[in-house]
Amino acid sequence: MLHLVATALAGAALAALPAAPALADRTADHTADHTADHSTARAAGRSAAPKHRVRSELRLTLTYPAKDTSGTRMVTLRCHPHGGSHPKAAKACAELNRRNGNPAREPDGTVCTMMYAPVVAAAKGTWRGRQVNFRKQYPNDCVLRSQTGSVFAF
Repeated sequence: MLHLVATALAGAALAALPAAPALADRTADHTADHTADHSTARAAGRSAAPKHRVRSELRLTLTYPAKDTSGTRMVTLRCHPHGGSHPKAAKACAELNRRNGNPAREPDGTVCTMMYAPVVAAAKGTWRGRQVNFRKQYPNDCVLRSQTGSVFAF
């Protein structure tokens, strides 16, 4: 019953929010801006080169400090262009782009068990020329995934 009440309240809160602009409208605006940029560049006698992105590279580690799950896993993640040993590099880079290089995000609403199996996530390296030094302990893998997305999905 409590879950039903919480769901109804959440639905009412979402219904009260203003509607977001349609994706097609944003895409059309972006296309128009992009076309205008190229036209302006041609008129000025120069090519419209895409903006240069500084390469980003992070060393990501997961450490399991509990006795029965001890161990450490590590991968590298390169973005702009994406690569490294991360199994979901493109998706992880896209998520980091949206968060300006911050590995943490708002929880995605996943319901996780209360089982305590701590995991420490760390990210060190550079993101678009800026140093990144992230370290946070999560109560278990489920909470880690709900709060970091694909970044630590390896």
